[in-house]
Amino acid sequence: MLGKDIGIDLGTANVLIYVKGQGIVLNEPSVVAIDNNTKNILAVGEEAHEMLGRTPGKVSSIRPLKDGVIADFDLTREMLNYFIKKIKAKGVFSKPRILICCPSNITEVERNAIREAAEASGARKVYVEEEPKVAAIGAGLDISKPSASMVIDIGGGTTDIAVLSLGDIVTSKSIRVAGDLFDQEIIKYVKEKYKLLIGERTAEEVKINIGTVYSSDKKDKMEIKGRDLTTGLPNSITLTSKEVEEALKESINKIISATKSVLEETMPELSADIVNNGIVVTGGGALLKGITKLLHEELKVPITIAESPLTCVAEGTSIMLENIKIIER
Repeated sequence: MLGKDIGIDLGTANVLIYVKGQGIVLNEPSVVAIDNNTKNILAVGEEAHEMLGRTPGKVSSIRPLKDGVIADFDLTREMLNYFIKKIKAKGVFSKPRILICCPSNITEVERNAIREAAEASGARKVYVEEEPKVAAIGAGLDISKPSASMVIDIGGGTTDIAVLSLGDIVTSKSIRVAGDLFDQEIIKYVKEKYKLLIGERTAEEVKINIGTVYSSDKKDKMEIKGRDLTTGLPNSITLTSKEVEEALKESINKIISATKSVLEETMPELSADIVNNGIVVTGGGALLKGITKLLHEELKVPITIAESPLTCVAEGTSIMLENIKIIER
């Protein structure tokens, strides 16, 4: 049995793995639980994510990737190794070829760390591609033409904004403002306004259920529970979508500002293409309510959400693996 070609969307929040001929075979949180005393790994992925904010003192649930790059090399290697073993990607006679994605504008040192982590997990050969390029391909954009395609990929750790033409990135920007920061902003807002301390998982549930970035007539509400900072006792409050919009405003404005910066650096001919073709939004942030309306209002170009924003990068790796000779060139 030969090793399989696999594509990995190594995200700050989730790891998605595509296996050639099988499709997306794994989608699990990028979390590792370790014993603080022995440093042994207790759980990886979904099981470790369930422990977030609920572990005893001797157990830590850690995200080994931060802001789209490797924060803990050893844990990232172990996590990748666990996932690759889980999907049985290693053949008896051959190791897999791995295409792994990274944010645009990362340093060569960070890129090499990603490559080394994949190699250490048992890869025969590793290809590293920039996330917005792979996301654009996965969203169905034909980036091979001599006209501009533009993508805003709002992930867990970074938002990558890129203009692509003739098969490559023409201009791009990567900012460390994305889903994880949105969660922190919600935690901060609730703490300051209501003196209630909530955990990351609660903040993420708020973002998913009532997260909005554009004022609308519909007012969603959600009851959330946490620890009252005044009394130290458990307490609950009701949070509205309008309040979540207020909490996320500063972060969303940074994404808009970065997108305008990329547009300002784009050549006039390509800018004209973007006016016609618009911008495609991918990643988990694309699911925030009102994102298309807000971006259209601010950027004055058509905005569309990718058909499957959460899996665009993984699906992009599948297309690139089918054309592996192009990557090698």
